[in-house]
Amino acid sequence: MNVKLLVKYRTPKGVDAFFESHYLSPEHALKIAEDLESLQRAKELQFIDEHETTWTVKELQNLIAEIETEPHDIKVYFDGGYDLHSKEAGLGCLVYYSQNGSTFRIRKNALIEEIESNNEAEYAALHLAIKELKELGVQYMPVHFLGDSKVVIHQLSGEWPCLEETLSNWADRIEKELNQLGITPKYETISRKDNRKADHLASQALKHIDINSTKEVN
Repeated sequence: MNVKLLVKYRTPKGVDAFFESHYLSPEHALKIAEDLESLQRAKELQFIDEHETTWTVKELQNLIAEIETEPHDIKVYFDGGYDLHSKEAGLGCLVYYSQNGSTFRIRKNALIEEIESNNEAEYAALHLAIKELKELGVQYMPVHFLGDSKVVIHQLSGEWPCLEETLSNWADRIEKELNQLGITPKYETISRKDNRKADHLASQALKHIDINSTKEVN
């Protein structure tokens, strides 16, 4: 979650002005608010998030304390592979997150049928990752999604049109579930080399090797 800082500022001569920041992390927004309060010029301070929810300083401080105990700083890598002969798709994803001062990694794959193309397999892999986020209890958080599928990344980012009905249905489904969870997605295209761990999980799924693990990492 990111927030905007809304400030009612008053000069020594009693002239009021209202200011609004760009979106900031809650931690950075609070630091700026604390600095303004030290000047004794900020008469009103308020924060508003991407979902138009407003927060006071105390409420945001409490939220940050709660966030530390919940999964946050989340990165998701995903990849899908399609076997034209068997009509099966291998899906792979890795979810990295911080919680209580430690960092964890989830490795998950799946084998599914009734997939028509590699692009659809890529969408299905991203959807598998979102199911993992839901199982993890992630809500109202920014999540960084990384994959080597330009089609999926650019379509979900709104940069490319989604003209195929099958892919459009996947995109609608993913966006609906992200909205229900209050997840703000950031999409990034990476090279196949940088996505090799997710690719390996997808390849293992096509070989009928099931992977489902959670591990603390450095």
